Amino acid sequence: RDKFLMDMKIDSDDFVFLPLGGSGEIGMNANLYHYKGRWLMVDLGISFPDESMPGVDVVLPDLRFIEAHKDKLEAIILTHAHEDHFGAVPYLWKRLGVPVYGTAFTLALLHRKLAESRLDYKIPLHELDFNITYDFGPLSVELVQLTHSVPDPAALVLRSDKGTVLHTGDWKFDETPMLGEDTDRERLRQIGDEGVTALIGDSTNAMVDGYTPSEAVALQGLTDVIAEAEGLVAVTCFASNVARLGSIMTAAAANNRSICVVGRALNRTIGAARDTGYLADIPDFVSESEASLIPRNHMVVICTGSQGETRAAMAKIAAGTHESVELQPGDTVIYSSRQIPGNEPAITKVQDMLVRRGIHLITDEDRPVHVSGHPARDELVEMYGLVRPQIAIPVHGTARHLMAHAELANNCQVKQTLIPDNGAAISLNSGTADIIGYAPVGLLTPEGGEVVDLQSDHLRSRRRMLWNGTVTATVVLSAVGELLMAPQVSQTGLCPDHQSADFIADAGLAVEDVICQQAAPGDNDGVIEEMVRRTVRQMAKGKFKLRPTVHVHVMRTDITGVSA
Repeated sequence: RDKFLMDMKIDSDDFVFLPLGGSGEIGMNANLYHYKGRWLMVDLGISFPDESMPGVDVVLPDLRFIEAHKDKLEAIILTHAHEDHFGAVPYLWKRLGVPVYGTAFTLALLHRKLAESRLDYKIPLHELDFNITYDFGPLSVELVQLTHSVPDPAALVLRSDKGTVLHTGDWKFDETPMLGEDTDRERLRQIGDEGVTALIGDSTNAMVDGYTPSEAVALQGLTDVIAEAEGLVAVTCFASNVARLGSIMTAAAANNRSICVVGRALNRTIGAARDTGYLADIPDFVSESEASLIPRNHMVVICTGSQGETRAAMAKIAAGTHESVELQPGDTVIYSSRQIPGNEPAITKVQDMLVRRGIHLITDEDRPVHVSGHPARDELVEMYGLVRPQIAIPVHGTARHLMAHAELANNCQVKQTLIPDNGAAISLNSGTADIIGYAPVGLLTPEGGEVVDLQSDHLRSRRRMLWNGTVTATVVLSAVGELLMAPQVSQTGLCPDHQSADFIADAGLAVEDVICQQAAPGDNDGVIEEMVRRTVRQMAKGKFKLRPTVHVHVMRTDITGVSA
């Protein structure tokens, strides 16, 4: 780790972009900008675990590089209120201790999240407006209005003596957004006229042709599906997608249906939206306890769990275990969301439960009940036409997304494109982009009230036990090292039950042989433990091609032998 820090040669006057997360992946956005010895962080988000991370709920970026320079960090500026852009603040802010800035809705939702974490009293939150220049040390920053699936999203214009960067955040063009305003094309054009050194931008839909459909399309699709439904309708979507929540509520009202909201995250988002003037005209909701009193064909339930989360409302409703909402055959469930890559098995499991119960399942593959909040290829082309940057640096996407974005930028006559990895320090001096070093990066997770490295010993042991099982061996020795009884061996998760007895018997004999043949009278317990552990692992690998976690217990007594 120290080698990375020592090898990083950033001169004070270098204008540098350094992603700590969000490049080569979708999620966990955490970006740094440097100029004249000062740093500015843009976004601090989370990601979600995959099947290789048992027991992990949230994945966080490793901030060790900027922690070592936090005395030179000016602030954190948040582009918008999505978990992959601001969700790590409650977990990691203590490590940095700087003010946090954002637009009205972004801070309103963050304030509610922090209140639940009991951290809101510690973190200074400062609201920023659009089209105003703010100074953060040697950098000046202007926010530009965008359209996304959440209120008040912003692109950042970062200006220095060495050039100007447009950091887009998440965005799309939508002339009928249903919530807020369309992306401010005119201001983007003006910024392009001033001259932009680099555009650092969203690549999520860089492989999708055309324009992303308007939110008005999703509103009409939801209205039509609800109109056709005969029983109760349950709709699940991302809790932070305020635009979609508004569309669902409008579609319900158009069909003379009451609304029940199920899920703490949804209520938190709706509260923040109302605090900042959004969703002002929606009717009062029906409480969960009263939902069963409303005729089923006059009810729409909005619930969390669009990604198959086992503890979310939709999974419980599908399993018939939710305390308030009960589905019946003939009811309708609408998935008004996209599948995050990696979540497909969990989503399919919940959807299969619904179908088996005779529930009508509607997804965006069946009807237009969801639209993306990110720009497709024609929108990216239009953005490059407005901004006309000298350099394109694609972020917020997997390697395939970034390469597709870079190719598109080349076709738009951008002079230089550079695809970054997390940790790459990219100098933007003199209108060219050059990688000048690498900062350490990694993955963290909350564990037992602390934030720990995903490669920590106990998490590696957990993964090994998940994939390879465990074996426990107990040996009882005399004070001088004689084996006083047959070794006791047990296993969990290593092999099927019908193979377990043979493995335990063979392992016990192998342990007995190695102690009798190789152990010396003066060997301490550590030597014996390693001898037994190595023997059991070799047997497991030979029989099952697995390397289990092996626990060895050595017990000593004063008995010196066993009577005949």
